[in-house]
Amino acid sequence: MLSNWYIELQRVTLLVLATTLIGYLFGYPVVGLILGLIAYVVWTIRQMSRLESWLQHQELDKLPLSEGLWGRLFDSIYRQERDHQTAKRKLQTIINRIQQSTSALQDAVIMVESDGTLEWWNRSTEALLGFRTPVDGGQHITNLIRDPDFVEYFELGDYTTPLTLNSPINQSVALEMTITPFGNDERLITARDITHIEHLERMRKDFVANVSHELKTPLTVLIGYLETLIDYSDESDNRWLRIYHQMQSQAVRMQDLVHDLLILTRLETTEINVKEQPVNLKQLLEHLAAEARSFSNGRHEIQISAIDIEIDGCYDELSSAFSNLIFNAVKYTPEGGRVDITGYRDKTSIRVDVIDNGPGIDQKHIPHLTERFYRVDASRKSDTGGTGLGLAITKHILMRHNGHLLIESKLGYGSKFSCEFPLSVLSSGLPDPSN
Repeated sequence: MLSNWYIELQRVTLLVLATTLIGYLFGYPVVGLILGLIAYVVWTIRQMSRLESWLQHQELDKLPLSEGLWGRLFDSIYRQERDHQTAKRKLQTIINRIQQSTSALQDAVIMVESDGTLEWWNRSTEALLGFRTPVDGGQHITNLIRDPDFVEYFELGDYTTPLTLNSPINQSVALEMTITPFGNDERLITARDITHIEHLERMRKDFVANVSHELKTPLTVLIGYLETLIDYSDESDNRWLRIYHQMQSQAVRMQDLVHDLLILTRLETTEINVKEQPVNLKQLLEHLAAEARSFSNGRHEIQISAIDIEIDGCYDELSSAFSNLIFNAVKYTPEGGRVDITGYRDKTSIRVDVIDNGPGIDQKHIPHLTERFYRVDASRKSDTGGTGLGLAITKHILMRHNGHLLIESKLGYGSKFSCEFPLSVLSSGLPDPSN
């Protein structure tokens, strides 16, 4: 099959020969040749004009009629345009269904351009965040959601943890916002109404706090009477004395549990001014190490190394957080083991490490250690005297001081619990210890 350009070349050649022959018959062959070429150029320009007009008006059903190369060109463009329109309709149908489905969601869905301007949002966004269609189109997201926490969260770029804030149009509505980057630095923002969940969480905390508070008095009375019974019991009657001691042990454990629950509830429901008092890190760790040595009673080697700096925070809370880690290391490390306590700073943070050479913890348990009442296995059972709330309390205390807990452990190789704080907790006016 001959190619299109070759066929068109034949057509031009025949036209030129024909006009030249006609010119020759009249005695002007050159004039005939020129007129033939001019006729072909005019015809070509006409075809180009028809093509330009057709493409400009986009009237797919009014395909210009032509022959040869131009006819095939019109047909090819027509088929491509028809396929394009078909694909466009299918794509638009998919987009419409996606928009309809997202519009039906009760959660707010917002698409944001790379520069932070609004591209699209669903109907729930108008109800939860007060966006107006189409007035707010093209606005920057922080012009409509001006909460400082959201602005910081949006600009920081770390979206691993959802953000909880109140609706800008209804402060009684709590929203959980997540941001997912996609495409060319664009972002998809979702906002979910968690008012009911927040209400249930407050009810849970209030219930735990109230029950724990109500248990304090009867437990105190029970422990007091048990101490009296033990003091006045006949030592020859070992059966009853053993029962009294078991009752006292469990009552004291319940009292410790109530105490820890009250502490945890207070940590979850109150705020702290971390600049309330400067805490000398070295003195605090040395004091806790001395208490740990007394608790160990010579069964462990406990070493401490800490720099002499002061950090802003609550002394009692920091003491509770560090002591939980130190006493856990002593309790779960076999006799003859070693516990190292270090307090230091580097270029980016202040850290307190508690390292032991105990039995270690399987990796699968580490993400759950700060959950309430979570116990690893038989080696960390309740008869060690713990309530299962110590690490949860430590985690919340560190969060209230802008810090976090890091856990490293391997079975048979001991454990390392680290409290990491930003340098901003350093007390103001103190010299830089690194100088």
